[in-house]
Amino acid sequence: MNRNDLLIEADELMEKMGSDNLRIFDASIVEDIYEMGHIPGSVYFDHTRFSDPNSPYEVTISPEALLAEQIGNAGISNDTEVVLYAPGMLPYAIRAWWVLWYAGHRNVRVLNGGLDAWKNAGGQIETEKHSYAPATFKANFTPSMFVTKEDVLSALNDENAVVVNVMPPLSYEGKHITGSVCVSSMDLMIGMDALKPNDQLALQLQETAQKNRIITYCGGGIAATVNAAAHLITGHANVAVYDGSLYEWLAEGLPSEGTGKWEIWKQAA
Repeated sequence: MNRNDLLIEADELMEKMGSDNLRIFDASIVEDIYEMGHIPGSVYFDHTRFSDPNSPYEVTISPEALLAEQIGNAGISNDTEVVLYAPGMLPYAIRAWWVLWYAGHRNVRVLNGGLDAWKNAGGQIETEKHSYAPATFKANFTPSMFVTKEDVLSALNDENAVVVNVMPPLSYEGKHITGSVCVSSMDLMIGMDALKPNDQLALQLQETAQKNRIITYCGGGIAATVNAAAHLITGHANVAVYDGSLYEWLAEGLPSEGTGKWEIWKQAA
């Protein structure tokens, strides 16, 4: 995978505007942000729509059949070109990308720089809400992109694997999976809207990239996708997200350590 498989720049998106095949989604965590102003014609990407309705944990991936159905209901077909962004919160856009890529959609990218990059390139914004007509989507899942708590427990005992907490160091110190290491997703981004250049990403990820298998986690499976995607575009294919992350791990009473100040990471899932 290369950088262009994950990211699209604002000037390229502007050239594509007006295409009947283009679907743009604002993947903000709450719809209020979308309603405050968005790229013209874009639609709100409701993360709960693509999450397991029966899970006790937030934003865990939906069962395969339901996920494929919801992707189609959102107006995405296999031939659709999809662009995602989330103002001031790149991890939510990358989480949406991770979900669609997992389901087999290969023409999906994240707007690098988000809404600010769009406006800086001369793009307009609007407040009118939109939706896309339902489409048919045939999924081709990549199950290895997500792992379970059992997979994490196994990886902790595998010298060729590494389990990575992507929260800031203070959050890691507050609570983390015993045996995991910390590589903050904040160190991979410029602000909260753009990914750093590949050479800088590779430098930040050089230690974890030495392992054959990489599993990333955070509070609730969102920020973890930043590190996972960054590994993919810098040449490491064997990477997965622990979807339950700390919400599930702590609720299940699995081995953890830290100061116990879990509140410092809870809001940055």
